[in-house]
Amino acid sequence: MATSVADLCAAKGMNAEQLAAQAGLDVGRATAILMSRWTPSPAERQRIAAALGTSIDEIAWGHATPIQHLYGHGPA
Repeated sequence: MATSVADLCAAKGMNAEQLAAQAGLDVGRATAILMSRWTPSPAERQRIAAALGTSIDEIAWGHATPIQHLYGHGPA
């Protein structure tokens, strides 16, 4: 079963700044990924997995927040 980036970081005691530094990401991007607000590119996924010491297949990628709640009132 895949585990979220946030759960993997919590298990390693890693915060967004540390993930950003180890994966070569902007801190804002790392924060958005940790909060499941941003789906990383394939290259970013490789770097994040390497920073977390796991494979990309063991990480759950994607948004956790429905998009319609972020922009406007959603479907009518």
